Amino acid sequence: MDTELDTTTFDYVVVGGGTAGAVAAARLSEDPETSVCLVEAGPSDEGVREILELKRWQNLLGHESYGQEFEIEDQPRGNSNILHSRGIMLGGSSSHNSAIAFKPTEGDMRRWEGAGATGWGPDGVAKYFSRVSRTVNMEPSDAGNPLVEAFLAGGEELGFPRLNFGKGVKEGVGLFQLNKKGEHRQSSSAAYLHPMQELPDNLTVLTGTRTYRVLFDENRAVGVETERGELRANEEIVLSAGAFDTPKLLMLSGVGAAEPLGMLGVPVVSDLVGVGENLLDHPEGVIMWEASRPVPDETANYYEAGLFANVDPDAGDPDLMFHFGLQAFDMHTLPKGYPTAENAFSITPNVTRARSRGTVRLRSADPDTPPAIDFRYFTDPEGYDERIMVEGVRLAREIAASSSISEWMERELAPGPSAQSFEEISEYVRTTANTVYHPAGTAKMGAPDDPDAVVDPELRVRGVEGLRVADASVFPAMISVNPCITCMMVGEKAADLLKSVKV
Repeated sequence: MDTELDTTTFDYVVVGGGTAGAVAAARLSEDPETSVCLVEAGPSDEGVREILELKRWQNLLGHESYGQEFEIEDQPRGNSNILHSRGIMLGGSSSHNSAIAFKPTEGDMRRWEGAGATGWGPDGVAKYFSRVSRTVNMEPSDAGNPLVEAFLAGGEELGFPRLNFGKGVKEGVGLFQLNKKGEHRQSSSAAYLHPMQELPDNLTVLTGTRTYRVLFDENRAVGVETERGELRANEEIVLSAGAFDTPKLLMLSGVGAAEPLGMLGVPVVSDLVGVGENLLDHPEGVIMWEASRPVPDETANYYEAGLFANVDPDAGDPDLMFHFGLQAFDMHTLPKGYPTAENAFSITPNVTRARSRGTVRLRSADPDTPPAIDFRYFTDPEGYDERIMVEGVRLAREIAASSSISEWMERELAPGPSAQSFEEISEYVRTTANTVYHPAGTAKMGAPDDPDAVVDPELRVRGVEGLRVADASVFPAMISVNPCITCMMVGEKAADLLKSVKV
């Protein structure tokens, strides 16, 4: 909200009104004696139909007012043309995505705890997921689409049990749970901030306000520099700007690897080599078919069903996920010369716990300069990500050949039936790959003896005081599912951690 400021000093300043930041700010403001300022670079989403009506979500990708597309560095083994679209508005990417809502598996959270995130195992996060579930409306995505039903039946033909993924994720096929209410998305802003006119007086929401850097008094964070001027924090500052902009803000503020910061003329406050490292994602391939009849339009978000599978029998949690799409997902195949069709459907295999790791780096000390983002897709030494993706294409073909769905299939559009060998499928799937838009891990949480950890299990940035991170940046490892609900959980827990030490 474009509001005049009565004060520029608050107990807490939360930078980023996105998936986690909106949650953290709302919970902190529940104490009437605590003043909170939530600073968001984009506009409000309240009352904006093209944001709130879930079925229109794809129109937000690259939207000039509600999103930002981040270019990535050249990918020697992947698709260099991927644009990572992020939501720049209240609710962040939870106001910008397809609203697929999963809790991570218990195995995911045990992996976090095993990576040094003490207190973030299944028992340590359970009550925070419960709070999200009580606040954010979630409901099944069943729109009664016969092609979706044919996909589900095809999975069952191959031996995958039909599951309710709202009750947990394991190998099987089923409809997704969505964080929505009827036709409208339940983003973090919709669930935690709307209606805005009823927000408590101690919560100030500044939209359309970019943050340039964190301000320090020696090694204590005391405020932030924004386009509206300085905002001061008596207690702490929380960075919730996302996996690209949170590490960028840290580095612009002097928190990061000393040598590259020094080369850019940024005074070093804390030499943390892990800032901007450990960039994670869910790389996604696509296989498409032209439909033999018009694809029905009954759908909540065009990708309302999917499948989880174990390529490796000893993987534990599923290592492969499908989204089933009621459209031609030809964003990257068409430019490569593959055919498309008006009536088409897609299966998009993605690697649930990809092993390739990337980086986010500063290009300059100018806050207006986008960061250098290098996902290093398909570069893990064992070739794991590539192998899982190829097996995903093969499994997708098996489902399409089932009696339940084959009658819907006119022809395979991409990669086409000529691509059969591992090498042929791999070349196709890597060079036309997309992303599920799940960047994470660039300010990872870890143990005190982990030299690459940026925050401790209390989300405190190492080497400084008064500064925490609460967003997908803190993920020490990728979770097996879409991360939106987990980011909301991080916001819930961050608020509790801050309340526990308030002076």
